[in-house]
Amino acid sequence: MGLKIVQNYNPNFTLEPEAKSTLFRLLNGENFRQQVAEQSGASQVEFTELLFQPIPYSESTPKGMPKEFEFYHESDEYVIINVPPNFMFKAKIFNPSRLCAVYRQIAHYPKE
Repeated sequence: MGLKIVQNYNPNFTLEPEAKSTLFRLLNGENFRQQVAEQSGASQVEFTELLFQPIPYSESTPKGMPKEFEFYHESDEYVIINVPPNFMFKAKIFNPSRLCAVYRQIAHYPKE
């Protein structure tokens, strides 16, 4: 089986208002934000309400994300996570099958 090269990929998507509301509530949950903060090395994070669909890696998209989100990937102030599949299921989001969320680090732990 060879590799399939994707020539055209449309990363645009629209979420139903109820699904978006449920997903944002889950991504803004205190316990979940605390987990994201711990794993990113921050003491606190906030959900920026920015979501994107990961895209296939290519020469023009080496980070696997739309160009407009590369700033967040390169910045130490932000962290990008894969939205947990159970959150997608609870929000009844089946298309797209994967999403990424952007969080802003509010405070870092002091360096030792």
